[in-house]
Amino acid sequence: MLGACLLAIDAGNTEIKLGYFADGAGKVRQTWRIATDSRRTSDEYAALFLQLFGNERIAPRDVRSVAIASVVPKLDATLDAACRRSFGVEPSFLEAHRQNLMPVRTEHPAEVGADLIAMAIGGKARYGTPLIVVSYGTATVFMAINDTGEYSGVAIAPGIQISIDALVGRAAKLPQIALDAPQSALGKNTVEALQAGFIFGFVGQSEALIARMRDEMGVRARAVATGGLADVIAPHCPSIERVDPHLSFEGLRLYRESLPG
Repeated sequence: MLGACLLAIDAGNTEIKLGYFADGAGKVRQTWRIATDSRRTSDEYAALFLQLFGNERIAPRDVRSVAIASVVPKLDATLDAACRRSFGVEPSFLEAHRQNLMPVRTEHPAEVGADLIAMAIGGKARYGTPLIVVSYGTATVFMAINDTGEYSGVAIAPGIQISIDALVGRAAKLPQIALDAPQSALGKNTVEALQAGFIFGFVGQSEALIARMRDEMGVRARAVATGGLADVIAPHCPSIERVDPHLSFEGLRLYRESLPG
């Protein structure tokens, strides 16, 4: 069974996430995160993959298939070669307009990020439809899946960490801050003021966009959150019911299992 020995790779602009499926129940056994670095060669990525597997005592030969969602085109050939070298398999690359698990009802389906369609597919499988998936990563992305299971639209905003870096980088006296919610929106010092503005500001953004999407969809769609910073914002959002960090891996697993061979 493909799902029993699959490596799912979600290659983003900031991080490359890896999820290893090693049982028939389709559960992720092990995950890793590494920095995205387009300067690394395929040999360097292969060595890194083998080191990660070795640290967890997972035999690379156990990987029977690899599925990749990449939004970094210049890394695609590098990752392809690294997977062939590390695991001896040819990876399958997910593309929104070349998959048959979810119709994409946008004007240009080829422009939809592979990571986004993977999350949407995974979200639909786990939580049903209609659904709004909110991804808190390099960008904050709101994806709408309608009641017939179609990817019907998306809203994209700057990510949390990018926003912090941009403000701090342009204001010499502002410190870097921990992404912790303060006790009050009325900050009593610079750190609390920044935390209130960022945390509660992104909470307000999330609540407003989810409400507007639900209104335009004509139904109170369930909302779930994913992405590396989901745990920072989602706990403060009444509209978000669940945080699920593995939606892209689940989508990649389902995509690979939909392919012949």
